[in-house]
Amino acid sequence: MTSLADTPVSVLDLSPLVEGGTPADSYRNTRDLAQHAERWGFNRYWLAEHHNLPGVASSATAVLIGHVAAATSRIRVGSGGVMLPNHAPLIVAEQFGTLESLFPGRIDLGLGRAPGTDQVTAYALRRDLGTTGDEFPELLTELRGFLQPATAGQGVVAIPGAGLDIPIWLLGSGGFSAQLAGRLGLPFSFARQFSPGNTLPALDLYRRAFRAVGSLTAPYAMVGINVVAADTDAEAWRLFTTHQQSFLNLARGRPSRLPPPVDSMDAVWSEREKREVASRLAGSIVGSPRTVRAGLEALLTETDANELMINAMIFDHRARLRSYEIVGEIMAAARTGDVAS
Repeated sequence: MTSLADTPVSVLDLSPLVEGGTPADSYRNTRDLAQHAERWGFNRYWLAEHHNLPGVASSATAVLIGHVAAATSRIRVGSGGVMLPNHAPLIVAEQFGTLESLFPGRIDLGLGRAPGTDQVTAYALRRDLGTTGDEFPELLTELRGFLQPATAGQGVVAIPGAGLDIPIWLLGSGGFSAQLAGRLGLPFSFARQFSPGNTLPALDLYRRAFRAVGSLTAPYAMVGINVVAADTDAEAWRLFTTHQQSFLNLARGRPSRLPPPVDSMDAVWSEREKREVASRLAGSIVGSPRTVRAGLEALLTETDANELMINAMIFDHRARLRSYEIVGEIMAAARTGDVAS
């Protein structure tokens, strides 16, 4: 059974675009948060590929990974994830081979099979929809082949990329990638932040399917989770209304930039919408340091995760920094045996 004291905690960043902000602002905030996360002892800093979403600026994921890695010195930086069906495997191998060559020993390659967008945008990315999530295992095999040491007579070689030790993770919100990660002996990251109901079945499937066929000798599961922390429960829940509004706008088919928080959501949503948003964000941990610590401990008891990855969609950058700082303080207190935090 894992505990807070020995569980690494990482950061998931979508480089959010807020109302009144610009992409340049988002990238400055991403850089700043990454530098703080490194000082606060977080293990990884991952950026997620999404497209045609007004509130997400991390579409050119590999470029942004380089921006973050150049601004930090120790924290691992990677993708959470690159949506492999959107890209030729050779391009991904070359991009991450370049990153690993620039920042050796610090780059993670997390891969997803969803498009990270709508079907029209997926067509614009791929030019046709012949490449889908169904071909993900074949695309993954091709990508892994490009990252193997080059052999004599090999027609196409990823330069750079071939022969580099770049950890590959599979990401998912259901059973497909969980089972595939297990069969291939790869680490698995589950997106509980938007698929809480599938968490335990997917983790169980991953662990039962796991085979030690590579360097990983036992299953390694990371669980993504929304965490909004503030000095009081009331302030945390107020900050969380930004995420609630953002998800509500997406559900209504009108995706938006991150809106500022509101004092009450009662005038914003209907009862049906309230239930829908609550269901999709049910895994979130929101509250004061004491509340968040209790929530994280309960999550580890429930999932036995090897690592946690924290997502915080907060409008105000300073409040977002403070939320991650509180999580860092909780983890530090757990390591020292301080039960008061």
